[in-house]
Amino acid sequence: MTEDRRQNVDNGTRSELLSHLADAVGSVANAHPTRVAVDGPPAAGKTTLADELAVVLRAQGREVIRATIEDFLTPRSQRYRRGEDSAEGCYHDSFDFDALHGVLLDPLGPGGDRRFHQAVYNKVTDTPVSEPIMTAPADAVLLFDGVFLMRPELIDRWDLRIFVSAPFENTLDRARIRDQTSSRSATEVERRYRSRYMPSQQFYFDTVRPTDHADIVVHNDDPHRPAWEAGR
Repeated sequence: MTEDRRQNVDNGTRSELLSHLADAVGSVANAHPTRVAVDGPPAAGKTTLADELAVVLRAQGREVIRATIEDFLTPRSQRYRRGEDSAEGCYHDSFDFDALHGVLLDPLGPGGDRRFHQAVYNKVTDTPVSEPIMTAPADAVLLFDGVFLMRPELIDRWDLRIFVSAPFENTLDRARIRDQTSSRSATEVERRYRSRYMPSQQFYFDTVRPTDHADIVVHNDDPHRPAWEAGR
C-alpha cells in the first residue's frame, strides 16, 4: 500500500489517539474555521475516526461541521462514463471539486464569509440537494472525510491533514462485511474493490504520495490499538 514510514511511531489506545488528534486540531491558529482532511483508502476507517474525533472536540466546546466527499460526488452518468469498474474513472470522474470549493472549503477558508453548504448531491437518489445555508463561527472545525483528499485540486484547502492508513487486504476484509447487501454478495464487493477502488488508490499513492503531505499518519491496521506518527 504505502511505503513503510514507521519511525518515531506512537502506539496507544483509541482514546489516546483521539486525544492526540484533538490536541493537533487545537494547535491550529486561524482567523477562520479549521479545515481538517481525514483521508485514506475506502474502508480504512476514515468516517469512524472523524465521527469519534467530532465527539471529543464537541465535548471541548468546539462547534464541529461534519462533511464527506460522498456528498460531493458527480452524477452517475459522469461518474461511470468510463465504466463502473474503471479505476481511471474512479479517480478522475467521481467528484465535483468546483462545488466543494465554492460552497464549503472556500467559504470556511481565508477571506471566506463562513456561509456554507455541507452537501450538494444525494448518492441514493442520484440528484442534487439544496440544503439551507449555514454560518460557521470563526473557531469552528470542519472534519471532512473522504478519498483522494491530498490530490492537487484540494491540497492547499486544508489546515490540518490526517491520513488513515491500512493494508489493502485489511480494508478489503472490512468492505466485504460493510458493503455486502441482499443484492450484492461479498464476492461482488471484492470484485469491485479489486477492479475499481484498489487500483485507483494505488495510482493515487504512486502519483500523489499522500502520506508525504499528511501532518499526521494514523496506522489503523487494528482500530483498537492504533499507531500514529507525524507526517510532513
